[in-house]
Amino acid sequence: MIQLRGVKKRFGSQIVLDGVDFDVQEGETVALMGPSGTGKSVLLKHVIGLIKPDAGTILVDERDVSHLKRRELAEFRSHIGYVFQNGALFDSMDVSENIRLGISDEDRYNDLTYVRDRVKQCLALVNLQPDVALKYPAELSGGMRKRVGIARAIAGQPKYLLYDEPTSGLDPVNADIIDSLVQRLAAELGVTSVMVTHDVRGAFRVAHRLALLTSGKIVMQGTPQEFLVSQHPQVKEFLERDFDNPSFAA
Repeated sequence: MIQLRGVKKRFGSQIVLDGVDFDVQEGETVALMGPSGTGKSVLLKHVIGLIKPDAGTILVDERDVSHLKRRELAEFRSHIGYVFQNGALFDSMDVSENIRLGISDEDRYNDLTYVRDRVKQCLALVNLQPDVALKYPAELSGGMRKRVGIARAIAGQPKYLLYDEPTSGLDPVNADIIDSLVQRLAAELGVTSVMVTHDVRGAFRVAHRLALLTSGKIVMQGTPQEFLVSQHPQVKEFLERDFDNPSFAA
């Protein structure tokens, strides 16, 4: 379970998070929505301990992330898969080596037989053929790079998956493929997922619950149906801007 309480963060004079409360229950997928530049990715990086809050608490499985020591933080991160917005693949490494980086257990990382089998398994989970393992990122389409990034994130068999704008820059067809993949991995692997996105349609398709971050605060968190009937002015404004017909997601 992930719990944020009263989390605040500013960079210089800019207030990014202004007392954020945010919850993710075990086994669910939550989509964190909001306009660009509202601090969604900053919030996600707080969860994994890449950024420390100025105030507030961040609890993951009852551990206060911001107070973990270096070794504790490394062990904690071994249970979390992080999918970066642009894939963040290393161009000098082939796909197999990129996925191998997601294996957090040192013995398994150094076991080449395990690595070969695990890479094949992860590629299959993201609907890629085994021969993709020998390719380099420059040889892949944008959608394939995104899927390799997800394969790396699941290579260490994490309990949590954090997605930072997994469909950004993709055409609608490939965005739908990634959304379906997020759903399938949650069901097949039993992971708890947080997906940062500004794609409202994708969020409604994928998530059990939604959260809207704007002006530094979570202004609403609830089910897709609760969002559709909400009279909160900021929720209505956000949905009306992105849905030509809000009943599309009902």
